[in-house]
Order: sequence, then structure tokens, then C-alpha cells
Amino acid sequence: MQGLIKTRIELPEMLVLEILSKLHVKSLTRLRCVCKTWSSSFETPHFNTKHHQNNLKNNNLNLLLKRCHGYTRDNIHYFSQLSIEKDQNFRVKYNIHLPFFENFVHAPLVHGPCNGILCLTDLSCFGHNVALWNPSTREFKILPQSTVQRPHRLLDFSSFNFLGFGYDSQTDDFKCIRFVTNYFEENLDEWLMADWTSQVELYSLKRDSWKEILFPGVDAFASILFNNYVNGFIYCQAVAVDHHILSFDMVNEKFSTSPLPEFGGSLEQYYLELLHFNGLLGAIFYPREGTDKSFDLWVMNGSWTKQFSVESVLGVERPLGFWKNGELFLESSDYELVLFDPSVQELRNLGIHAYKETMHITAYVESLVPLNGRSEHEEYIIRRPAEG
Repeated sequence: MQGLIKTRIELPEMLVLEILSKLHVKSLTRLRCVCKTWSSSFETPHFNTKHHQNNLKNNNLNLLLKRCHGYTRDNIHYFSQLSIEKDQNFRVKYNIHLPFFENFVHAPLVHGPCNGILCLTDLSCFGHNVALWNPSTREFKILPQSTVQRPHRLLDFSSFNFLGFGYDSQTDDFKCIRFVTNYFEENLDEWLMADWTSQVELYSLKRDSWKEILFPGVDAFASILFNNYVNGFIYCQAVAVDHHILSFDMVNEKFSTSPLPEFGGSLEQYYLELLHFNGLLGAIFYPREGTDKSFDLWVMNGSWTKQFSVESVLGVERPLGFWKNGELFLESSDYELVLFDPSVQELRNLGIHAYKETMHITAYVESLVPLNGRSEHEEYIIRRPAEG
């Protein structure tokens, strides 16, 4: 009998990259050392896009929970990475601290995710610290301070209202937008009626700089619970225009307004949160008072339609975010993380506590998008296993 002849099969490079694009970021990081071709391929926009699309298609979500255990400057806000395996009941895998934001009460405020990237900001309106973070590649980038010219008057301070973070598909660029209110010294004794002017600033990751853009003449504020970036637009609630939404086009860098759904109530009685829901703009309404809550979800697809209503969930305070099959993460009246399944009307306690109204949950897909920043290290991010 003749000996077996071993044959080496060479797979086409495109097929190899197609297979690799289905792997987790952690595996791809290890494979960078296999060969230079693979390492350089993992950095191309084409591979990054393919990898991200595969994660979206397979609904490969990861969970980060921001929380705190008190309401003083000494009680630090931090992230908990939650397990997503079915048998693990969303247990805490890692706790992640960000020393860069530890001097600010409530910081960081989370915007996004957008293509797997989070934008973190100082919640204090007098601060202007902004950073981008890719929790998959563990890259962290502190944004430069704005060089936008302020009015030529005796300026006392400027406050910052951060509106959102999104992606410009035409230029393959990530952008941040914020309102800046400039207060002047002459009316400090009555600051509520102080003389002020407004500006709008836009940051570009490609340019790594801020610029001033045309002010729309309408103040707005963004959701603090949900991602308000949807398909190239940032959406937020207009302050001066009742029952309207202010939107910002990431490509054309222009504002426009549109009406809210006629949900049958008033914003004095109901909270409004704008969110990304299955690729469309959603609006969720829930009562301001009481712990026996109902939740109405409306979706914009040419016109507003009510997607569903959740009636009378007892013992909860507010919604935090949706999970894979329409389940809703909620903060209970005991300030615990719970998961509500509307299909069976079941409320499940996940055993995770936090101080009231400090929880923020982020569901994101993995991304290889580079930030041209720094790798995580203890100056900016401290990641520890939950057991420690």
C-alpha cells in the first residue's frame, strides 16, 4: 500500500478574510501575530465594515451597565460588563473604572453606541471633557479642547449641552455635536436672567478638531437613557418648540424639526425618551409619577405608529433599554436591575443594585474601528474581574 500523500489546500485570501470577519475582536487581536497580511487586513475599512455587519446580522450584543452606589463626589460611577450567556443570568464579569472622569459627579455621561464606539462626556454643564472609547479593542481617545472663538466680550463662563454622537457614512467619519451657552459677567447677580449667546460646535474624528456650525435658533436636550443616533441622524427633544424633535444630519451638517407622535398625553405628565429601535427612530413615553408604570413605544417609518404598549408594570421606576427579543431592562423601585418580558408579562430580578437613577445600560456590537487614541491602561481605564 502506498503511503498517504498529504496535500496542502490553499484557500483564497478573500474567503479566509470572510471567515475571519465572523470572529470576536478578542480572537482577532490574538491572530494579528500570525502574519503581517492578516494584521494589516484587520485595519482596513472594508474588513472593519464586514466584521461590524456580521455582528449586526447575528445580533451579537454585549452589555455595559453604568452605575454608582451613592450621590457624593466620593462615590465613583463605573461600568460593569455583564455576561450575555443564557445560563449566567447577566452576572457581572468585569468592573471598569475610568479615572479620567472621577472628578465629576455623575460622569461619564454615555452617548451611543455608534458602530461599537461610545462617546463619554462630563455631565457637569461647566465641563468640556469628552472622550471616545471602543470597549471591544479597549482603545480610549481624549478629544482635544475646542479652539472655537468665543464672543469678544467679558465672558464669565460657558456651559455645554451635549446633543449626540454619530457617523457620517459619506466621509467615513465619526462626529460629536454640542450646544455651547456663553454667559457674560455683567449679570452674575441674577444669572438666571443673565446676558448670553449660543453656539453649536461639531467635532470630527478625521480632523481631530472642533468647528462652529450654524446655530438653528432652537435649544434642545438629548436623551440620557437611550441612543439617539439613527441612520445618519441625531435626534433630540426641542425645548422651545413644543411637541417637536430637533434632528441633525451627520452628512449635510444641518438641523431640521419634525413633530412628536400624538400619544394622548402631555410632556408635563410623561417622560419622553428617543431611541434607536430595530433600525428606526423610536419614542418611548412613561408616566412621571408612581411606581405602577405603563410604557408606550412609537416608531417612525414614514409616519408615527404605536409599536406596542406595556400596561401596569408594578414596582418599577424607569426604562433603561431593550434586549434582543423585545425584553425591556428596567430600574425597579428598589433601585435594582430587572428584566421585563412583555410576551409573558414576567419581571425578573437580576440581583444588581445601584443608587437611584444612576443606572445606564448600553447594548453594543463589537467593532474594530480605530480611534487613533491609546490602549487602555490604568491612567484612563481600570478593568478588574468582578471577583476582585
